[in-house]
Amino acid sequence: MASTVPHTPSSPGTLHPPSPQLTSRARLSALGVIATSMLMIVLDGSIVTVAMPAIQDDLGFTPAGLSWVVNAYLIAFGSLLLLAGRLGDLVGRKPVFLSGIGLFTAASLVAGMAGSPAVLIAARFAQGIGSAMSAAVALGILVTLFTEPAERARAIAVFSFTGAAGASIGQVLGGVLTDALSWHWIFFINLPIGLAVLLVAARVLPADRGQGLAAGADVTGALLVTAGLMLGISTVVGVETYGWTSARTLGLGALALALLAGFVLRQATARTPLMPLRILRSRNVSGANVVQMLMVAALFSFQVIVALHLQKVLGYGAAATGLAMLPAAVVIGAVSLGLSARLVARFGERVVLLTGIGLLIAALGLLARVPVRAEYVADLLPVMLLASGFGLALPALTSLGMSGAGEDDAGLASGLFNTTQQIGMALGVAVLSTLAAGRTEALTAAGHPSAEALTGGYRLAFTVGATLLVAAFAVAFLVLRRKPADAQGPTDAQGQGAMQDPADAQGPDATQDPADAQAPDATQDPADAAAAHPAEASTT
Repeated sequence: MASTVPHTPSSPGTLHPPSPQLTSRARLSALGVIATSMLMIVLDGSIVTVAMPAIQDDLGFTPAGLSWVVNAYLIAFGSLLLLAGRLGDLVGRKPVFLSGIGLFTAASLVAGMAGSPAVLIAARFAQGIGSAMSAAVALGILVTLFTEPAERARAIAVFSFTGAAGASIGQVLGGVLTDALSWHWIFFINLPIGLAVLLVAARVLPADRGQGLAAGADVTGALLVTAGLMLGISTVVGVETYGWTSARTLGLGALALALLAGFVLRQATARTPLMPLRILRSRNVSGANVVQMLMVAALFSFQVIVALHLQKVLGYGAAATGLAMLPAAVVIGAVSLGLSARLVARFGERVVLLTGIGLLIAALGLLARVPVRAEYVADLLPVMLLASGFGLALPALTSLGMSGAGEDDAGLASGLFNTTQQIGMALGVAVLSTLAAGRTEALTAAGHPSAEALTGGYRLAFTVGATLLVAAFAVAFLVLRRKPADAQGPTDAQGQGAMQDPADAQGPDATQDPADAQAPDATQDPADAAAAHPAEASTT
């Protein structure tokens, strides 16, 4: 459904007038399509983990080569998100989204049919490209469809549920499919979902005209950031094999940093930058991205290392491992969909985020003391229930990470937010798995039994993960601001308002309660709030 408002290019940072709202049913259909696509992508990222032993046995992967089934996807996904987000702003988010889903679905077919390691790794890389294209613009589509604070909070809660619960659901589904059919079906299951998303999305997503390539086709910047991120993520995920102090790690890491530094310099001087640096001037946007990187890196230990402990120490099978993780998916989903939006409306994103991180610190703190022969009900089920903190933290964090995103920058903000998520995941893979493996080797060499040595390594990873969450809590507490619900971040005289903190624009104290900053009453109907504040931009 095309917008009827004429699209007039403006300088970077200038907000376009909001597009006419679709009907409620049309917007809900669009939200359903976006959430389903993200669920498929998140599932694909986790469904592989429990099928790795079967893939290795069937295709003859070496232990080092097997890691590239995950790494090829991760490198392509993480390094191309920022570019894909900007392309969505320039050529239109709908065509980029549809192209990404189409590529992901086709690559899933190739992955399912793969008969050699090379074909599977290539297909996983193509899946990562498709995922980057669709994920980078998904949040941008969402925030331009839902502009009222209360509606946007509910929409983001649904979107966040797909990310928070999808990983655990993927492990359940991966175990069941691998045991009941074969590992090929963890990829084949994407085909009907992907085709359905394509057909429905083409009909229900609103057509949008981008600013045009001339408005921001920074080819040099695109090459610098894509090469820098791809090389950097590849270096990080290779640490487990080569070590932190190897010549390969130090050399490639230095080159990646040089490329990214060149990208920042380019963005500061380019006439039409790929990523206008004003996006980082918002304390909430930059702070939320840092918090997400730390949080995702820490929670790698929950998603993957708990599954390894269940299988390698406690002797669970693939399906049993998935079922053991199911309570986490259930509580995360229940909190994301039923509670988080209400709490955000009542207390604000910052308070809800801090509460969620606090619960996650408690979860990893318990895991840091997990016994070798853990009892599921006594030792692991409480951890699964405390995972509800993710259902609180992620929607609040997503809202803050997309705060202030106008029509021109929604794809960019979405791409940046997803990029920091992938970088955090890569860091979690490298740091926590390397530390766990090193500790296990040391304990084994000292004569400890295998189960005890493995548990010692996993405990170290959980401890480091809890430390990362403490750092995330500190950043969230010190940097993120509680802002009025109706703040709009107006464009200033220099045209920098699109990503400006509402608190900076209006000057309230950083710790001021939203209700004291002339925000609408918490019980006010969104329509009434919109009538009272017609100039409101799409911030939460």
